[in-house]
Amino acid sequence: MSQPAVGAMPLDTDQSKRLQHAVAGLSPAQLQWVSGYAAGLAATQGEPLHAGIAAAPTADRQLTVLFGSQTGNGEGVAERLVATARSRGFAARAISLAEFKPSALRREKLVTFVVSTHGDGDPPDDADLFHEYLMSARAGTLESLRYSVLALGDSSYVNFCQTGREFDARLAELGAERFEPLVECDLDFDSLAAAWSGRVVDQLEALIGEAPVAAATHLHAVQSPPVHGRDSPFRAEVLTNQKITGGGSSKDVRHIELSLEGSGLRYEPGDALAVIAENPPQLVDELLQTLSFDGAETVSVDDEPMQLRTALASKLEITVLSLGFLRAWADHGNNDRLRSLLSGDDRQAITDFVTTHQVIDVVRRIPEHVEPQAFIDMLRKLAPRSYSIASSPNANPDEVHLTVAAVRYEAFGRPHWGVASTYLADRVAEGEHVQVFVEKNPRFRLPAPDVPIVMIGPGTGVAPFRAFVEERAEHGAPGDNWLFFGDRNFSFDFLYQLEWQRHLKQGNLRRLDVAFSRDQREKVYVQDLMRRHGGELWRWIDSGAAIYVCGDATNMAGDVENALLDVIAKHGGFDRDGAEAHLKELRRAKRYQRDVY
Repeated sequence: MSQPAVGAMPLDTDQSKRLQHAVAGLSPAQLQWVSGYAAGLAATQGEPLHAGIAAAPTADRQLTVLFGSQTGNGEGVAERLVATARSRGFAARAISLAEFKPSALRREKLVTFVVSTHGDGDPPDDADLFHEYLMSARAGTLESLRYSVLALGDSSYVNFCQTGREFDARLAELGAERFEPLVECDLDFDSLAAAWSGRVVDQLEALIGEAPVAAATHLHAVQSPPVHGRDSPFRAEVLTNQKITGGGSSKDVRHIELSLEGSGLRYEPGDALAVIAENPPQLVDELLQTLSFDGAETVSVDDEPMQLRTALASKLEITVLSLGFLRAWADHGNNDRLRSLLSGDDRQAITDFVTTHQVIDVVRRIPEHVEPQAFIDMLRKLAPRSYSIASSPNANPDEVHLTVAAVRYEAFGRPHWGVASTYLADRVAEGEHVQVFVEKNPRFRLPAPDVPIVMIGPGTGVAPFRAFVEERAEHGAPGDNWLFFGDRNFSFDFLYQLEWQRHLKQGNLRRLDVAFSRDQREKVYVQDLMRRHGGELWRWIDSGAAIYVCGDATNMAGDVENALLDVIAKHGGFDRDGAEAHLKELRRAKRYQRDVY
C-alpha cells in the first residue's frame, strides 16, 4: 500500500504514519469495518469523518430540503431526495422546519419544501412557527431564492394541500423564483413524490451552475435501512386482543398486543404503528350489490389484473370519502347537484358532506350506471391506518401494544364501519397475523428524565402516555408525571384504570386527574379540569414541565389549547397576546408537543 500524501487528509505526519501502520495487512472486509468504526466514532462527536479535505458547500452551491411533517411521510420524502442528490454528486441537506430558523431563508439560494397539511387546512405542528413567519411582513423579499414545493394532503378534507399551496403562493409573492411547479399529493403519494424528486435532481446541475465534480469521500455512520416498512410490512402475530371497556359502555375499545419477535423493528415511546387492513366484507358486499356487480369482474389496479371483489376488499378506499371521488362521480353522471355543491362557496357544506358520507352513501343516494373499471379508477388507494403506540419497548421487549376504538355507527338508515379498527376488533383473533410497520414520530418525544411532564389524553389519546409512563418507570426517571384523562363513564370507560392506580401507588405518577363527561348532569371534560387546577398546572409549567397532548384534532385539541392559554394568562399574569406568545415559546422549546389526528 502506497502512503498517501499528507495533504490529502487532515492528519499530521506522525498521525499518518501511525494510521498506515495500524491498517497494514488488513483485508478489504476488515478495512471496510474499520471505516465504519471510525465513522461511528465521528458520529458520537456530532461530525462526519472526511476522508479528504473539502470545503463546506456554500448556500448557493447546495440544495436545502425543508420538511414539515405530522406523521413522518414528509420527512421520508425529504431524506430520499437528499440521498438521491448526494448520489449524483451534489451537496444536499434535509432540515425539519421546526429546526430551521425562519429568517435564515433569506440566505438560501436553492430550497425545496416538502410540507403536509394537517386537519382542515392547518400546517403540521413542526411547521407552524415557520408558516406564521412566512405569512407575516417579517419574511421580507426573497428575490435570490429558487424553490419548489411538494404538498402532501388528504383529499377527504376540503382544504386539500392547503399549507403547500400557501407556501407556494407566498414564496412567489415575496419574489422567489419557482423552478418546478407545485405538486399536490393525496395519501397515495409515492409515485408523484418520486417523480417530483427526480425532476428536481435532474435540474440541479443547471440550478447550482456547475456539473458535479469528483469530491472527497465523506464517511458517515448510517443506520441500516429497516427491513420492514410500507412496501414490506411485517406479519405480526396477535398475542392479545382484549376489550377494555365495560359491558355498559357505548364504545368498544381494544387493547391489542402484537409480537415483533424476529422483525428487527424498533420504536420509541411517541412513535406510531401503521396497520395494513382490509375493508369490512359486509361493506364490500353492499357496494357490489348496490352497483349491480357480482365481484368476479376483472379490473386493473396499478396495471395488476384482479377480481373486482379483491380490489374493493384490500386495494382501494371505500370508507373515507374523497373530493376526487365526488368530482369523478359528478362528472360521470353529469350530476348538477354534486357539481353545485363542489363548485359553491359554502366550504362548510362540502366539509359536512364529505365527513358524514362514505362511498356507499353517495352511490346509493345518487345512483348512476358505471362500468367496473371506470368505478375502480375513481377510487384512491387504501392507505395504512396509524395508531399511537401504547407500550414501552424496554418494558415489553419484542412486543408492541395498541389502544383501538372500533368505529361503528348508524347513518342514513344503514350501519357504517371503520377500516382498521373493525378489522382489528372483529376479524383478527389471537394467534392470527397483522401486517404492520413502524412510523417514527420525532416530534413527540419524552424530555430528559428529570423534566416533569404533563400528559393530556382523553379516550384512546391516552395510548402514548401509557408508553411514556412505562418507559420512565422502567428507567427510574426522577421527573414527575401528571396525567389528565377523560372519557364518558367511570364505570365502563376508565381505560387502564388498574395500571394508573398501580403507577400512582408506586410513585410513577405524581398526579392523576380524570373527567367522565356523562357521570353527572353537567358534562365535565379534561379542559375543565385543567382550568380547575390551573394554579398548580401553571406552577408545573413555570418550573420547566413539558406538556403533551394526544387525541382528537377536530374539537379536543383546540379546547385543550384554549384551556392552556387561559391558565397561562390567569396564573402567569399575561394578557391573551402574551399567553399566546408564551405558548409559542413552549412549542419552540419542544415543551409543548401534540399528537392529534
